[in-house]
Amino acid sequence: MLTAHPAVLKDLVEQYETLRALHAEHGNPAARRRMDDVAYTLCVSTGTKDVDAALVAARHQLPGARPQDDSMLTAN
Repeated sequence: MLTAHPAVLKDLVEQYETLRALHAEHGNPAARRRMDDVAYTLCVSTGTKDVDAALVAARHQLPGARPQDDSMLTAN
């Protein structure tokens, strides 16, 4: 499987987190559409089907990630 460059993954994660905050705060439909697009790109880039799994996979591929580190997992 091809993997995305870490810089691309970092940018996608940052975009998703920013857009999620904007949507939660303002309920902006344009931000929601963009967030859905970024989520889809994250899923494709990480080979996952769920945005939460994509975020975990992307973070694990970033420089400095520790293989056994689950600190980025949050309880919903």
